[in-house]
Amino acid sequence: MINLADPAREHRQLQGPIEEAALRVLRSGGYILGSEVEAFQSEFAAYCGAAAAVGVSNGSDAIVVALQALGIGPGDEVITTAFSYLATASAIHRVGATPVFADIDLATFNLDPARVAERITPKTRAILAVHLFGRVADTDALSALARDRNIHLVEDVAQAAGAERHGRRTGTLGVIGCFSFFPAKPLGAAGDGGACVTNDPTLADLMKKVRVTGATAKNVHELPGGNFRLDPIQAAILRTKLPHYEARIARRRDHADRLRAALKGVSAELVLPADDPDGRHVYAQFTIRHPRRDAISAALRAKGVGSEVYYPMPMPYQKVFASLGHRPGEFPNAERACAEVLSIPVHSELEVAEVETVGHALRDAVRAVEGASL
Repeated sequence: MINLADPAREHRQLQGPIEEAALRVLRSGGYILGSEVEAFQSEFAAYCGAAAAVGVSNGSDAIVVALQALGIGPGDEVITTAFSYLATASAIHRVGATPVFADIDLATFNLDPARVAERITPKTRAILAVHLFGRVADTDALSALARDRNIHLVEDVAQAAGAERHGRRTGTLGVIGCFSFFPAKPLGAAGDGGACVTNDPTLADLMKKVRVTGATAKNVHELPGGNFRLDPIQAAILRTKLPHYEARIARRRDHADRLRAALKGVSAELVLPADDPDGRHVYAQFTIRHPRRDAISAALRAKGVGSEVYYPMPMPYQKVFASLGHRPGEFPNAERACAEVLSIPVHSELEVAEVETVGHALRDAVRAVEGASL
C-alpha cells in the first residue's frame, strides 16, 4: 500500500542522527524545556524569517497560547474558516471566545476575504486564517482587512511550514503564526509538538509565560495559561530534521507537478489543486475534487493506493458547535468541498515510480468510475 503519509519511512532515512539527538537529551538530564528547546526556537525562527519562536506542546495548543497572549477570551469573537480540522475552531472555544465561521474560496480551500468581511462585528478581535493543505491563504486581502478594522490576523500554519507568499514565509504574515509538528505534517516530530512564531518581542515573552501556567517567576502566576511546553526530545529531533526540510519541500512540489501532468485532461469533473502564483505551495496534501470521490477512493484502495477525506463535514455543523445554530446551506463552498475532496499521497518519501503509480491509479479510477455511471 502506498500510504498517504509515512513518517516512519522518513525517520529511517535519518535514523542515526535522530537517535543520537534523542540520546543527547536523555544523557543531559534536562527533560523540561532547556537548551534543546531554546536552540530549536532560534533555528526555527531563523528559518521562518521571524524574530522569535516559542516551542509549545502541539498545534492546537499553539493557537490557544497565541489567543491568550493577545488577550482574547469570553465575549470576544474570532473569525475562522468553515473548512478545516476541528482543532482550529475548538482552540477559539477553549479560550472562552466564540468562533465565527466564514466560507471558503473553492479554488484554494482557504478563507474567502469577502465572506470574512461580512462576519466582522464590534466583538471581533481576530481573524484565524488556516493555510490549508500547504497553500497560503489570501493574506494580502486578510491583512488589509485586519488593519482597516483594527483586529489581529493569526495564522494556523499546521499544514504549511515553509510555504510562502511574495517571498515571505508563513508565520510572518500575521501577528502570530501557529505551527504543528504532528508526525504526519510536512515538518513532523516523532510525537506531538508545536510552535508560535512572531516578530513582536512582547508577544513572544507573553507566550513563553502562557506555556508555563502563566508563571512570571517560580510560584508566581500573573496570566491564564497551562502546561503547553515543547518536549526537549521532540525539539532535538526537529533540529535534526530542519536542515533537510527545504529538500523535502522540493520533493513534494516535484511530486505534485508529476501528478498534475499525469492527470491533466483526464476528466472535466476532476479538479486538480493549482499551484500558488503568488507564493510557494508546500503540498501537505494533494487534494483533488470529484463528485464521486467515495467510489474513486474505493478504486484506489483496490489498487494499493491510500487516500483520505479531509474533511467530511464543515466545522459549523459539528455537534460541538450546535449551540451556534448553523444550518446546512450557510457555507455552500465548504459543503461542496466536504462532499468532493480526496487527498492522495504526495509526501516527500515517495519515489518517482511510486508517484507515477499514484497518478496512473487515480487516472484509471476516475475513468472507471465515470464509465460505470454512463
